[in-house]
Amino acid sequence: MASSFGFMKPLSKMKPVLLPAATVSLAYGTYHGRKAIADSLVRFVTGPGRTSRLIALVLVLLNWKSLPFAWTVRVWNTMIQHIFVRKLHTHTPDKLFHPVISSTHVSLLEVDYNLHKSNSTYFADLDVSRSHLASHLLARGCRLLADNQNTKLVMDPSNPDKVAKGGFGVMLGGVACNFKREIKPFAGYEMWTRVLSWDRKWLYMVTHFVEKGAVRPASWAAEDFGLTDDKHDPQDWEKKVYASAVSKYVFKIGRLTVHPAVIIGASGLLPERPDGWVTPAGSPTATPAEPVVGNTDDEAKPEETGWDWRRTEAERVKGHRFAEHFAQLDELHSAFCGGGQGALGHFSLG
Repeated sequence: MASSFGFMKPLSKMKPVLLPAATVSLAYGTYHGRKAIADSLVRFVTGPGRTSRLIALVLVLLNWKSLPFAWTVRVWNTMIQHIFVRKLHTHTPDKLFHPVISSTHVSLLEVDYNLHKSNSTYFADLDVSRSHLASHLLARGCRLLADNQNTKLVMDPSNPDKVAKGGFGVMLGGVACNFKREIKPFAGYEMWTRVLSWDRKWLYMVTHFVEKGAVRPASWAAEDFGLTDDKHDPQDWEKKVYASAVSKYVFKIGRLTVHPAVIIGASGLLPERPDGWVTPAGSPTATPAEPVVGNTDDEAKPEETGWDWRRTEAERVKGHRFAEHFAQLDELHSAFCGGGQGALGHFSLG
């Protein structure tokens, strides 16, 4: 999802023209080409070699997510769907840590020689699920940051009187996935992705691969998402989880790193906090990567009434207990020895 929102502003302005024009063009082409389309479908189903074509069609439909360019289509579809088609959300801060749920299945081309979903294919699904969360939950903030020259959300730290310049981008910094149970061929599963925590540089997301239909949320944040007859059964959740992954995003304006709290706050998802959410005060920069901590231990405890900044901070701190271990892997590159003690050999990857 690198630099996904850089083109958002011009496309948003063209949306009132492009959508009607595309709809009219599609309707016109379908109307005037309906006979040719019908004839082609009849030949496809009844003509010579129809058995081979139908078998090929079934294989394509069952394995579409693994076809060439399918990954690109899936990821771009999430951004187009949430940024241009759906209305921008109006979620309140208590929804910040709610997950988005994405459903899919194990295609034949994802199965390895152990006859279950290949470990490498989890990461392609993670790209799509994370894009759903970021494009939906943070769309308001990202849209404002993409127009930073006018919104002036982020100022140049070297000159606070000037607006930070450069294109807005969202970059993936790392992913780690732990596998617990195998997923059988063609089995359906869900990905539950939510905000885990953030520090002065990274926004951390956690994704759980869950047995499809085994767990349902107690409620939905909007009427146009999910089902209405869900049952919330809190028993044996851990037995329904196939794998869990942590990912981290960094937000950039040009070469300047933007504090994740700026994006989250601009999306209307942070309650007011006495000292603000960005430290040091007034700076959007995010180095070094370390937690934003409360003034005292008591301030991080959730209150019984309402959802204030203490409850948000308590959730962030709770998630950061996992995220901080993941963050330590940033220094893993230093373990590369460059072959100073020799190497076993050089082999082709195929």
